[in-house]
Amino acid sequence: MTINCKGRLIDFKTPKIMGILNLTPDSFFDGGSYATADEYIKRAEQILKDGGEFIDIGGYSSRPGADFVSSDEEIKRVVPAIEVLLKEFPDALLSVDTFRADVAKAAIESGAVIINDISAGLLDEKMLQVVSDLKVPYVMMHMRGNPSTMQQFTQYEDLFRDIFFYFSGRLSAARELGISDVIIDPGFGFSKTLPQNYSLLHGLENFSIFDLPLLVGISRKSMIYKSLNTKAEEALNGTTVLNTIALSKGANILRVHDVKEAVECVRLMEMMTPQPI
Repeated sequence: MTINCKGRLIDFKTPKIMGILNLTPDSFFDGGSYATADEYIKRAEQILKDGGEFIDIGGYSSRPGADFVSSDEEIKRVVPAIEVLLKEFPDALLSVDTFRADVAKAAIESGAVIINDISAGLLDEKMLQVVSDLKVPYVMMHMRGNPSTMQQFTQYEDLFRDIFFYFSGRLSAARELGISDVIIDPGFGFSKTLPQNYSLLHGLENFSIFDLPLLVGISRKSMIYKSLNTKAEEALNGTTVLNTIALSKGANILRVHDVKEAVECVRLMEMMTPQPI
């Protein structure tokens, strides 16, 4: 199972880690932490040093109730960061976390290699065509509504059946446009209640039916800290536990704030593979 990142073939025989770099002032965990070039260069350096394969750059928080950001503002946040980071780390594989086609296009033209879209193209009708034209890997996530309304849409007849139907439709639309490198993300925390998130994790191996790389993003989310009656800043241990479970159920990419700990999860899980003694 592989994806092609501008000529570099990434093999998911070993799961990969995607480090989060939020350039937003209002993200739920690290909002405002990386506002200057020095700050996000330092963050990117740490992601790469700790073993991150990808750096996911976001200029618009998708948390419920996040402030509106115009496309122009999102581009102003994302593109200069991509240019600076690639000057410092020319071999870095940068992903852009956006649901807007114009932002995605600007980011890829500036050197990013992956588009990570929380809406699977449903919030911008031009997105799939842009992905097709740019010929880059595309992460499509499951969500209903938009970040402001998504928690109003948590009613499912059958959680897995409904999510599989969603992905079947979005994959069909992508295939019609010749998009070949697709990664699916079940969307933990998006349009799902706390019990639904755990049901999703419990049955995560069912996503193998798509025979596509599977991205899991549960890092420090409310499904962890609300279950433990704590807060995001204290949710690293819970994140590590659930990341380990996700790996055991077939996750190929972990999208995380804490790269070193996630890399250690992958290494220890690999030790569980039977070895000659």
